Amino acid sequence: MILLVLVLVLVTGGVVAVQLTGFLSAGQGAALGGSSVTAGSRTVTEYAPEDRAGPVALSGTGLTGEAIDIAAWRGDVVVINVWGSWCAPCREEAPILAATSAAYADQGVRFVGVNVRDNPAAAIAFEESYGITYPSIDDRNGKALLSLADHLPGAGVPVTLLLDRDGRPAARVLGAVQESTLTALLDTVLAEPATSS
Repeated sequence: MILLVLVLVLVTGGVVAVQLTGFLSAGQGAALGGSSVTAGSRTVTEYAPEDRAGPVALSGTGLTGEAIDIAAWRGDVVVINVWGSWCAPCREEAPILAATSAAYADQGVRFVGVNVRDNPAAAIAFEESYGITYPSIDDRNGKALLSLADHLPGAGVPVTLLLDRDGRPAARVLGAVQESTLTALLDTVLAEPATSS
C-alpha cells in the first residue's frame, strides 16, 4: 500500500514518468525474499546471502567527465546512492553519507552516487557544500537508473543500495538513510566472506 501511494505521489508530482516507466514497473525484482522494516518514511530491506540477486552492473560518466564502472570494484562492498540536489531528504542524508564514506574508506567500502535530473554544476556544488568526495554518475539521460530497475522500486529519491563483495544487492534503504542504519548494514556485510572465486 505504501509503495502504491509513493508511486501515485511520484506520477502526480511530475516526476519524469516517461523516462522512468520501466523503472516504475520493473522495480520489484530483488525485493522478493528480503526482510523489510519501515520506520516513518524510510524502508530498510535486507537480503540474506542465499537470496541475493546476481551482481549489479552500473557504469556511466562522472560529474567531472571520468568513466565509472563498479565492475572494477568487485571485492569491495559498494554503496550506491541515488540523489538529486533539488531533493530535501538528499540534503538531510548528505552529511551522513560523506562522513560514513570517509570512515569506511580503509575497510574496503566504496561509495558512488547516481545523480538524477540535475545539471552538473548544481550537482557539483551540492557535493562540495556537503563535503562529498566519492564520485557520482551524471544520469540526466536516465540510463544508470534504468540499469538498477531490477533492484530499486519506483519510490523516488533518495534510495541507497548496498552491494556485497560479489556485487550482489545485500540491503536497500528507501528514503534518507540514518547513520546508525548505514553503519549497521555495512558492518553486517563487511563481516561476510566473499563467495566468488
